[in-house]
Order: sequence, then structure tokens, then C-alpha cells
Amino acid sequence: MPGDMRAVKAIKTVTAAKVVKGVQAGLKAWLRSFKVYAEPASLRMLALGFSAGLPLLLVLGTLSFRLREAGIDRTTIGYLSWVGLAYGLKWLWAPLVDRLPLPWLTNWLGWRRSWLLLAQVGIVLGLLGMGHFDPQSQLDALVWCAVLTAFSSATQDIALDAFRIESAAVDRQAALAASYQTGYRLAMIWAGAGGLWLTAQAEILSIPASATGTTTTATTTAYQNAAWQWAYSVMAASMALGVLTVWFSPEPARREGGRRQNVVEWLKSALVEPFLDFVHRYRWQAVLILSLIAIYRISDVVMGIMANPFYVDMGYTKTEVATVSKVYGVIMTLTGAFVGGALALRLGVMRVLMLGATLSLGGNLLFSWLAGQGHNLTGLIWVVSADNLASGIASAAFIAFLSSLTNVRYSATQYALFSSLMLLAPKWLAGFSGRFVDAHGYTTFFLSTAALSLPVLVLVFFTARLKVFQTAKE
Repeated sequence: MPGDMRAVKAIKTVTAAKVVKGVQAGLKAWLRSFKVYAEPASLRMLALGFSAGLPLLLVLGTLSFRLREAGIDRTTIGYLSWVGLAYGLKWLWAPLVDRLPLPWLTNWLGWRRSWLLLAQVGIVLGLLGMGHFDPQSQLDALVWCAVLTAFSSATQDIALDAFRIESAAVDRQAALAASYQTGYRLAMIWAGAGGLWLTAQAEILSIPASATGTTTTATTTAYQNAAWQWAYSVMAASMALGVLTVWFSPEPARREGGRRQNVVEWLKSALVEPFLDFVHRYRWQAVLILSLIAIYRISDVVMGIMANPFYVDMGYTKTEVATVSKVYGVIMTLTGAFVGGALALRLGVMRVLMLGATLSLGGNLLFSWLAGQGHNLTGLIWVVSADNLASGIASAAFIAFLSSLTNVRYSATQYALFSSLMLLAPKWLAGFSGRFVDAHGYTTFFLSTAALSLPVLVLVFFTARLKVFQTAKE
């Protein structure tokens, strides 16, 4: 009996040692996996992701806050949101970025780097112009600078997608995408919260308003263009991170076969064939699926255009908005994305797609409630946190849904087309949001954007019952 006990103890000791070695080996494997984020390609993509994310809010959210503070009417602000359509239409000039060499620059820097640098210069010039022109007296010039910034930013996205894909092997693409998204989100915090914070600090420090020859004071509550000029100048300078990264990056290897395609061949391979493949696979169901893609985010996009003017009209300060909306909001969006991804694994994409649409409807209803509260900072924190959490869950489910629809042969192209379709209708409708608020007020507006989610729920319900998704679920 004692011998048996010793044998059992020996077995347990050996088993425990094996478990420990297994755990140590697993930890070492994980550490080796995470080392990919310290590789030069991943670090470059982190910096370039920051460069890509910086302009977005500066031509949309931050700009709408500035315009409303300057006294620009909400109808005009709504129409000016159409500047963001550049991001949904970028596929129209993608063939040029992919096929057209730039005189002198391409021979000097290479194909991808030359387009990236040209786009970044356009962004810098556009941001400087947006800061320089006063919307109260030079709105037209400011808008044209915003158009330049948005067009250059969308062009940078085109070149950067190609740069990322060509910079590493397939097994590194996920890491590059994660690094890119991290940089992108950090830039959104800087452009959103940082832009408002810089402006608020400039007002406190009484920066001279050089354009008018007057000076501002810390107690002045009127619009101060010099403060915004300072903030936009800092944002333009922040693009140096992306510019220097492009300058010191190696040009990725590029397939020569792609260069010999003419425009007609490109259109056939990049647009016609992927679209026909999608229709062939889903047949009549494609109409239902495409309709869902076109309007799934419509309530969030339409409501989002008037969010910053709403904050201004409710009396929230730049610091309050920067802290709550731009920092808490982004953090809750990221949290929602992680939650949505985990739920999709457990419950299935279509169920989480329905959950995301329902929560988005609830977020709009919360804003409708907040509109009747006046300046309520506690209410703002809870409403923004809940709405952004819902947005993160919906976004994660929607990205998974779009990814599931693509054919591996055309994955990049089909996903790009889906992404563009996702933005076009909501962005167009959002242009009328300011006119609606002027006519009916914020409470009715937020109730109406919540109602926009109802057809989405219907489409998700019927799409989930299509045979192809029922089979995938099983």
C-alpha cells in the first residue's frame, strides 16, 4: 500500500510538471505571437493608422461643433456634412491611385509612397486652410478646404490599404490591421477630444485674433476663430507622424501584372466581376441583403451629424464634450466592439445584428430624453456611454456580417463596395438633418432617428431567415 501511494505521488508529480511545462510553453508561444506588434511593419501601420484617423472628425464632428459655435445655422451644417460622402465614393478614383504614376514623385519614392505623401500634403494644406478661414465671414473658403481635406483623406485611405496589403505576408495581415485600427482610434481621440481641449485652452490663454486685430479674453464666451486656428494648426502638425513614416518606409513590392491593366479591364475585375459573383451566389436574396447593408447604420449616421450642434445648443462646454463624448465615447465604443465580437461567437452574427439595431434605437431615444433636460452633465455621461456601447456592439456585428458575405476571391473589393454602400444613403439623408431640427426641434429629431431603426429591424428579421444564414447557423 505505501508503495502504491508513492507511485501515485510520483505520477501526480510528473503530471504537474508536464502541466507547468505546457503552461510555460503556451505563454512563450503567446509572447512570440505578440512580438509581431513590435515588428517594423506593425509599428509603421500604427503611425499610418493615426494619420488616417486624424482628418475624419476634423471635417465632420469637430467641424460641426465649431460651425454651430460660430452661429452657423443647423440647416447649413447638415448640408455641409455631405463633405463626408468622399469616403463613400472613394472607389470612383481608386483605379487612378492604383494605376496612375505621379510625375517625378513615383520614380523617386515609389508607387504607394508617392500617392501617400501627396495625399498627406493635401490633408495638411486643407487643415491649415480650415483653421485659417473664419466661418462667420469666409464660410465658402473654409468649405472648399474641408473638401480638399476629405478628398485627400479618402485618397490616403486608398493608397494605405494597398500599402498595408503589400507590406507583409498573409499571416501578418491581421496584426497590421489591428495596429492600424489602434492608431486610427487614438487619432480620433486626439482629433475629437484634443481638438476641443486645445481650443478651450487657447481661449483661456487669450490668443490674439490676428485676422481681426482684436484680442480675446478668458471671460469672453463669443466665438474666437484664433483659438480654432491654433487647434487646427496643431492637428495639421500632427500629420508629421504619418509624413515621416512614409518618408522613411521602404516601398512595398508590387505585382507588375496589375500595372498593365487598362481602365476597362480594371473595372471588369474590380467592380463588375465581384458584383456579379455576389448576385450569382445569393440571387434574389441579394436584394434583401443589399437593402440591409444600405440602411443598417442609418439612425446612427443621421443622428451623429447633429450631435455636436446639440451639445453647443444645450450649453455644454468644449471641455465637457471633449471628456464625455470624445474620450468616454470612444472607450465605450471599443468596449462595445469587444462585447459584440464575443457575443457573435456565442449567439451568432444575426442575433447580435438584431441586438445592435435594437440598442441603437434605444440610444436615440435616450438622446430624445436628454434634449428635454437642458444642461445635464450626469445625463450626458450616461446617454453618451450607453449610445456608444450600443454603437460598438452594432459595428462589430455588422463588420462580421459584411465579412461573411464576401467571396475569398474578391474579399477586399466586395468588402470595399459593401462599406461604400453602407455610407451612401445614410450620409445623403444626414444632409437634411439640420433642416429637420430647425423645423421640429431636437426632441422630435431624435425620436425620428430612432424610428429609422424600425425598417432595419424588419430587414434583419427577414434576412436572418434566409436559407443561407440558417444553414450557416446550423
